[in-house]
Amino acid sequence: MRIEKLKAKMLTENIDSLLITDMKNIFYLTGFSGTAGTVFLTQKRNIFMTDSRYSEMARGLIKNFEIIETRDPISLLTELSASESVKNMAFEETVDYAFFKRLSKAATKLDLFSTSNFVLELRQIKDESEISLIKKACEIADEAFMSALRFIEPGRTEIEVANFLDFKMRDLEASGISFETIVASGKRSSLPHGVATSKMIQFGDPVTIDFGCYYEHYASDMTRTIFVGSVDDKMRTIYETVRKANEALIKEVKAGMTYAEYDKVPRTVIEEADFGQYFTHGIGHGLGLDVHEIPYFNQSMTENQLKSGMVITDEPGIYLPEFGGVRIEDDLLVTENGCEVLTKAPKELIVI
Repeated sequence: MRIEKLKAKMLTENIDSLLITDMKNIFYLTGFSGTAGTVFLTQKRNIFMTDSRYSEMARGLIKNFEIIETRDPISLLTELSASESVKNMAFEETVDYAFFKRLSKAATKLDLFSTSNFVLELRQIKDESEISLIKKACEIADEAFMSALRFIEPGRTEIEVANFLDFKMRDLEASGISFETIVASGKRSSLPHGVATSKMIQFGDPVTIDFGCYYEHYASDMTRTIFVGSVDDKMRTIYETVRKANEALIKEVKAGMTYAEYDKVPRTVIEEADFGQYFTHGIGHGLGLDVHEIPYFNQSMTENQLKSGMVITDEPGIYLPEFGGVRIEDDLLVTENGCEVLTKAPKELIVI
């Protein structure tokens, strides 16, 4: 089904042949999870190329593709193009420059041009199997967070907390972390991407924890901010504003909502509380095989619309320099009439 959709898109855009080298896109189309592979598509043929390390694996795994063993895919591509009488070849814009130079030199009779997000646009809409795997990745993150609440205490370092979460998620059958775990405590919580350091967590600190995992290739990504020992009135106000913004968006999300509207709902809540200048990043992003993938959101995107089956993040934040910050992030599955919140960890203000 995925290949058929891709080939229909090729016809619409007058693409005779398509070269795919991004391994996440190759996995999406073939199920191949090795580290070396190239996909070449025409309307008549589906070809997968890999070297001798993976050819046996590919033959046992990939269906409806011709498997060709080669260490020189570019030379083979020119031969295949000639035999199929194709006039043009589209390639992914993410290819490195050295690969592009070699391809240009070899395929002199082809009209070469790059594509942007060609496969990613299909990947935006998740099928039932993908949604099930993302849900499992979210369940693992949820459980790891609840365990971390019993681990965090004054005297622990940010790195210790990050390591605890990373190993706990692996204990729960994650294949790995989906990005470097963020643990930012005290004044450092004003850093949206405050990677964990050797700073000790102290009594009275806010602690922002942004983390996720991969489960069978699919990612989760969530953020919670907690407080150690106590929370002052100003930080409580900030927290409740962010939580209100997060939940306001959840109530409004549904298929057909524009990207600009998606960004505006939580931003308006924060602006009306006079913290608008301290919400310094976008409201979220797509989630799937990559922890950050399209769609992304901003106020200028007034025509793009959410579609049922998208999995996206809802992550408002407020960051006061030299004081502290709060972010709350959930993973949402867009439906026709609303959304399903996939991350279930509590969002009421937690003081441990």
